[in-house]
Amino acid sequence: MRGPSSSHVAASVRIGNLALQLIGGKLKNVMIEFEKHGAIAPTYHTQGTDIGLAAGLLGLQPDDQTLPFSLEKARGENIAIKFKITDFIADHPSTIKMMLANQEGEKINLRAISVGGGMIEIQEIEGFGVEIAGDFYETIVFVDDIDEVGLKQKADAIKTLIRDFDFCNCSINNRRGLINVKTTYQLPDKVVKQIENIDQSENIMQLAPVLPIMSRKNCAVPFRNAREMLQVASEANLQLWELAVMYESARDNISQQDIFDKMRDIVILMKSSIEAGLKGTSYEDRILGPQAFMIEKHQRENKLIPDDILNRVIAYITSMMEVKSSMGVIVAAPTAGSCGALPGTIIGVATVMGLNIDDMVKAMLAAGIIGVFIAEKCGFAGEVGGCQLECGAASGMAATGLVQLAGGSAEQGVDAASIALQNILGMICDPVADRVEVPCLGKNVMGGVNAIACANMALAGYDKVIPLDETLIAMGEVGKMLPSELRGTGYGGLSVTETSKRIYNELV
Repeated sequence: MRGPSSSHVAASVRIGNLALQLIGGKLKNVMIEFEKHGAIAPTYHTQGTDIGLAAGLLGLQPDDQTLPFSLEKARGENIAIKFKITDFIADHPSTIKMMLANQEGEKINLRAISVGGGMIEIQEIEGFGVEIAGDFYETIVFVDDIDEVGLKQKADAIKTLIRDFDFCNCSINNRRGLINVKTTYQLPDKVVKQIENIDQSENIMQLAPVLPIMSRKNCAVPFRNAREMLQVASEANLQLWELAVMYESARDNISQQDIFDKMRDIVILMKSSIEAGLKGTSYEDRILGPQAFMIEKHQRENKLIPDDILNRVIAYITSMMEVKSSMGVIVAAPTAGSCGALPGTIIGVATVMGLNIDDMVKAMLAAGIIGVFIAEKCGFAGEVGGCQLECGAASGMAATGLVQLAGGSAEQGVDAASIALQNILGMICDPVADRVEVPCLGKNVMGGVNAIACANMALAGYDKVIPLDETLIAMGEVGKMLPSELRGTGYGGLSVTETSKRIYNELV
């Protein structure tokens, strides 16, 4: 992806992609609303929600090189996009309301949320509750003048026509119904035509998935938490990276070799981003200029506390963060705001140790399976649970990856993650000048340093005391206790200092 925040940019692109599919035809007008007490309202411009939504409405992808100019591109195509901060009831801090109209005069209203790390959910279409995450092909059928019994009958008729489907959900509102069918394939035109011919079918919409990996019904995975995973590891004598490959292969329904190859591609992209950052980046709308090169320069001059691994990791993390802030291509790992800690630490340590790309891939896979557990228990949205769910999560994942690099056991890798996460509970999200740069860079670096220390503690046999599964439960609860001012809204902490306000005014 490109952009400062995965919650703001990558998620918005995906919401925009789905909205564009919903409206159909040539887009003309879009009204976008953010809830005034939520996390997006004060930061939608500085963290790129606006360009992300515009890019998605243009059909662009999160890594498109023209994404930073999507608003201008939309104006050039005579698409009017307006943003408005309003007062409406929202259960999630990152809620977006949209009204779209095409040149044929058709309109559609929807409500969506960004749930962290670029993941999304469309929650409402034309007043009907839905659950669309972009991981299925979706067929949406509106039905006129109907009651609940009639709607169920129509849904049964549609299911008979489709036959091979994963889920079918119905909702009714003032004698108007909605039927939503999820499949792992696009319906043939013949079937769509048959659905259109069903009495009272008012309108049919079809959505293609926006996630790279699709979901499916009755997906069976080998384990669902760290305790179960360690049991599998013990019984089968597997390393963490092998457990990760096993899990992803079962979850994604693709071969284990494909999983390894996909992670290799991700690591290569991460390495490329780090190399680009070390060469220097430029971008006007940011707080920090190029700094990554300073570590190597001052290390050569013996002006730093000597530590080859630590200094390499600091430089690599800084490099990745600078690429992010200059709108270069990065991997949200697990988020854009925390994109430096995990790759900078794993690749930095592996480079100093003289390890190869396969070693890095295995370490990243090991880190990734910890990310699965974090996503399940807590999510990755700083707007929901503070920076402990972003830089903190990256630190725990990196600690596990380092244990894999060092040849440690699965149990040691899980313990390293638990120790690392215990150290960062309660980390707040308070970006200076509403940009994802300060103190984000320092928190990424701290996450990397914490990962190194905790990996060594686990490898040495330190007692983690609290198992990872319990630590994750605690992290989720702590996130709920944090006030909204300290969860990425820009209303507390360093965000409201005099210097932060001055920088904001200078950059606006």
